[in-house]
Amino acid sequence: MISPMRWPTLVRPIICPWGVRALNDMTSKLERDTMATVTWRLLPFLLLLYIISWLDRVNVGFAKLQMNGDLGLSETAYAFGAGIFFVAYAACEIPSNLLLVRFGARRWIARIMLTWGLLSAGTMFVEGETSFYIMRFLLGAAEAGFLPGIIYYLSDWFPRPQRAKAVSWFMIGIPLSIVFGGPLSGWLLGFEGIRGLHGWQWMYLVEGLPAALLGVVVLFYLTDKPTDAEWLTPDQRRWLSDTIATENAQAQKRHGISLGRALTHPTVWMLALIMLCCQTGSYGLTLWVPTIVKGLAGYSNSATGWLTAIPYVAAALGMVLIGRSSDRSGERFMHLAIPTAIGALGFVATAILKSPLPAIIAITVAAVGDYGTRGPFWALPGKFLSGKAAAAGIALINAFAAIGGFVGPMIVGYLKDKTGTFEAPLYLLAGILFMGSVLTLVLRRSRSLAD
Repeated sequence: MISPMRWPTLVRPIICPWGVRALNDMTSKLERDTMATVTWRLLPFLLLLYIISWLDRVNVGFAKLQMNGDLGLSETAYAFGAGIFFVAYAACEIPSNLLLVRFGARRWIARIMLTWGLLSAGTMFVEGETSFYIMRFLLGAAEAGFLPGIIYYLSDWFPRPQRAKAVSWFMIGIPLSIVFGGPLSGWLLGFEGIRGLHGWQWMYLVEGLPAALLGVVVLFYLTDKPTDAEWLTPDQRRWLSDTIATENAQAQKRHGISLGRALTHPTVWMLALIMLCCQTGSYGLTLWVPTIVKGLAGYSNSATGWLTAIPYVAAALGMVLIGRSSDRSGERFMHLAIPTAIGALGFVATAILKSPLPAIIAITVAAVGDYGTRGPFWALPGKFLSGKAAAAGIALINAFAAIGGFVGPMIVGYLKDKTGTFEAPLYLLAGILFMGSVLTLVLRRSRSLAD
């Protein structure tokens, strides 16, 4: 029986409609305050981690400017070494993400960062093709699970209507790593001969060790679940935990996908194919853009570093704006298909244009289009996956997409060796991106992700 003491609370919304509005306002204020605290607590730090992660992954593109000559690597050998990272990365993605669920994000992300930081710095000791391949393979195995782990982690902290924006803010670490890392890498290459080391060796050392140090910080800074967040008030912890739990329960009730089913679900594999196309394009560009820019007018290493930052400043802005637009409208598919098509056009223009300024503008268009897809894309798996199924499904998508990190650079390196120009590989990358746009529209028509 309901206590008479509660009657005023229960009856007030019925006899006083503005009481409902006041209650909604209170809920909205609690939501705003909670998410503001979560955003400022987590996203800047996670962004820093991803900047360091991506820099250690792609700084091989700058090392190539000196390393190939010092070690006698061909363009194809470099491309294989750059790409083999993703073979190990893909093989270890799913086990890594399931271990993250078991041990907790805080411990597992700290482990990932510590091992990849030490291995990245250790790349300074490679002496030829074999050692280069081994270090890149080990680096891929060490870093596997970081991105899908963070995507899964964000799904525990950000409700679905705010998830694309949160993912976009985290993933601007991709372009920002080039914005800051390009000039830094170009500067470090100038350390040639200091204390008997090559410039590329200094680059690996200076850019690798921060990841290991931040791995220690992760242990003390990150919180695994909202229920453990002492930096939230009790009401905030309760509201956020209940909201996330309700969303997960709804997804489970609506789709009912188990861990095993997530690994064979057609929608998971369609998403994996779409991201494979996007990743093939982005890695095909990122790991070769220093060489492309340097070849436009024979720029110095330092100037190349600064010029390569331009497309990625625009890409960072594009990621945030596209993610915000997607969250505001609640629409995901066209926010994925249209930027992907624009990215394809940017690749075509890059192949055609030879003058430095127009070519850099074309590269900028390609970068904005390709990278702008990430927020809307990674908001899609949470619409039908939850719990361990979400961890496995996200890891599978990213593992399969990581093949693009192998295919993209290899396409560029092989066709560059065969033709002597970047035209053929850029046209091929454009075609792959356009295929990703078409697959997105096919998935949209299937309605398999309809609420």
